[in-house]
Amino acid sequence: MKQYSYFAGGNWHEPASGQWLDSENPALGEAWARIPDCGTEDVDRAVGEAHACFYRGPWGKAQAAERGRLLRRIGDVISANAERLGEIETRDNGKLPQHITPSLTSWLTDSFYYYAGMCDKFEGSLLPSEAPDMLNYLAWKPFGVCALITAWNSPLGVLIWKLAPALAAGNAVVVKPSEYASASTLELMDVLGDADLPDGLINVVTGYGRTAGQALVSHPGVSMVSFTGGIPGGRSIAELAARQVKPVVMELGGKSPQIVLEDADLDLAVNGIVSGIFPVSGQSCISGSRLLVARPLFETFCERLVEVASRARIGDPGDPATQIGPIAHRAHYEKILDDIGQVVEAGGELLLDGRGKGPDRGYYIGPTIFSGVSHDERLAQEEVFGPVAVVIPFDSEDEAVAMANGTVYGLAAGIWSRDVNKAIRMAESIQAGTVYINNYFNATTQSPVGGWKQSGYGRENGIEGMRCFMQTKSVWLATRPSQPDPFPAR
Repeated sequence: MKQYSYFAGGNWHEPASGQWLDSENPALGEAWARIPDCGTEDVDRAVGEAHACFYRGPWGKAQAAERGRLLRRIGDVISANAERLGEIETRDNGKLPQHITPSLTSWLTDSFYYYAGMCDKFEGSLLPSEAPDMLNYLAWKPFGVCALITAWNSPLGVLIWKLAPALAAGNAVVVKPSEYASASTLELMDVLGDADLPDGLINVVTGYGRTAGQALVSHPGVSMVSFTGGIPGGRSIAELAARQVKPVVMELGGKSPQIVLEDADLDLAVNGIVSGIFPVSGQSCISGSRLLVARPLFETFCERLVEVASRARIGDPGDPATQIGPIAHRAHYEKILDDIGQVVEAGGELLLDGRGKGPDRGYYIGPTIFSGVSHDERLAQEEVFGPVAVVIPFDSEDEAVAMANGTVYGLAAGIWSRDVNKAIRMAESIQAGTVYINNYFNATTQSPVGGWKQSGYGRENGIEGMRCFMQTKSVWLATRPSQPDPFPAR
């Protein structure tokens, strides 16, 4: 069994507790690696190394162009090691290789090249001043040390979206991956030995959220936190950070609606909706699992949806023929099964049952589709984060928009219609950070991603994604210094 150490200050360290956590291969349902169970002492070491790199080491003094060159090296190294990193992530959380490795040589690593180019182009501004002989300008500055807390569903992808802009902005970082999927992040640090990073620039601690995570967020040496995960975790982190008035960027859960209007291209809509949920087993924050369908189209849509989804090949991610892999870990597998069982008990109509599909070993659930559920019921309101969709009819455009907006979430939404004007009108009314029209699940480094309402705040990707890792400084310069006596003698 492979045993990892944690990474701080350019070196590997064993946890002060002397304890490790087992990491399971969900395709087999058995442990394959051990990760450090880090605590306060380990977090303190990692933050201290990041603090030293920024404040006493080379990074805080590095010029923008230097940061850009380093980001390009990181992108090159990750791309060259994409197969190795992808294999580890597949083993650790069951994600299909075709969903990892190609992206590590294309759009994910493009993040480093995109932000490398932005390093020396992120400009301040000169403000008009009403005060005579006074120059007022704004400069963008890094926070110093940032905590990056990532999720188990896509460890490397989520990390890269945070890491590239955080480094481009000039920060040093401490990464805390999910205890359910830490191996690929630790493997990444081994790979980045070829990128000639300053010691302490990127540090990784592992372990539980209630120990390593809380210690990291609460550490006085951490100035800003970026978190991806569920609403309960987001609330805890926001509360901890608020005690020290630390800014937080959070990308939380979603219950994203997909609105299928009566004039939609049915084949396009069904294929797009299936692609937006099931290939990743619904384990994506933006999975469009709440299907709102125009009533005249409802029965035909459901039949076509079931027909397409039932063709999926569920199996071991190591098999090239597999189209849907396992649920990422045992606890979540059991939670999804419980959610399905509760809906069945409550009278939901099970159009397609994914339970019992796939290999006998491991944590497999196939596409599962319900109807006969009202929009105020739990399945239509709460995130399952699994391959479970609910289909609900609507009678008018206004009703569809009201249902789309009728949850605490606001991460993403989809609209399927041949009428572009109608689709744009609906998009304007939907409360979500991203709206897709006649497509779903697309993302690029240039386009900001984030939530409305309880799906979070702040943005990742694009110029806004870099700005979230910086703070403004207003400087006033007297061009003809003169200061009148505030208390002139009489």
